[in-house]
Amino acid sequence: MTIELTEKVIIVTGGASGIGRSIALSLASEKAIVCIIDHNGQAFPDISNEMEEAGGKAFCLQAELTNRDACLDAVNQVFEKFERIDGLVNNAGLNDGVSLENGDIKKFMESFDKNVGHYHTMSEFCLPHLKKSKGVIVNICSKTGETGQGGTSGYAAANGARLALTENWAAKFPSTGIRVNAVVVAECWTPQYKWWISQQANPEEKLKEIASKIPLENRMTTCEEIADTVLFLLSPKSSGINGQLMHVDGGYVHLDRAVAL
Repeated sequence: MTIELTEKVIIVTGGASGIGRSIALSLASEKAIVCIIDHNGQAFPDISNEMEEAGGKAFCLQAELTNRDACLDAVNQVFEKFERIDGLVNNAGLNDGVSLENGDIKKFMESFDKNVGHYHTMSEFCLPHLKKSKGVIVNICSKTGETGQGGTSGYAAANGARLALTENWAAKFPSTGIRVNAVVVAECWTPQYKWWISQQANPEEKLKEIASKIPLENRMTTCEEIADTVLFLLSPKSSGINGQLMHVDGGYVHLDRAVAL
C-alpha cells in the first residue's frame, strides 16, 4: 500500500537529528520532497545524502527558529523553489530544565518561546500555502504537557501549549481542508535521551528502571515508530483524522503502569 506522499513538499523543523531526522528519512523513502529547517547546518551534508539515497529530494535551510524573520525567509525559500507546501511537521525543541526553583520569568519565557513559539510562527507563515494545498500540520509533543515532570516548568508549559494549539487549529480550519494532529512522545530513544542517561550515576540501572514502566514489552519507543505515525498523519490515508493527540508511547501515559512491572 502506498501512502501517497510522492513529490509532496513537507517541511520538518529540527529535521537534522533525533526524531526529526527519522521523520525526514522516512519521508524520503516515500519519495517526498523533504525541506529541513534546522540551526545545525553542519549536519546537512550527511542527512541530505541519506535522504537522496533513500529516494527522496532534500532541501536544507539553516535558520534560528526563534527568529521570526528567519522563519519567514525559510518558508518563502521553500515556496519559491517548489511552488507549494503540502505539510508542516513542527518538531524542534529541547527539554532545558528551566524550573520554578532554578529559573525566573525571563528564563521561563525564553524556554517557552524556543519550545512552542516557532510552532506558532511556522504554522502562521505556512498557513496560506497549506490552505491552497489542503495540507497537513503535525505537531510533535511531549507527554510532559499532560503528565508534568517536575523541574521542567518551561518545557512542560510549552508542550501543554502545543497540545492546545493542535486542537484549536484543528477546530478552526477544517472548512479549508487543513488537518492538524499531534504525536505525543513519552520515553523515546533519541541521541538527547541517550546523553541524558549517560549522565546518571548508574546509566544501565536507570534505563532499566524507566523501561520497566513502559507496558509494551518494557522497552523504549524508537524514533522510527514516531516517524511511521507522522507519515500516516501526513498522508491522505489518514484523511478522516483531525484534532487528535496520538500517543506513540507503548501505553506509558494511559495504561496502568502496574501491568509493566
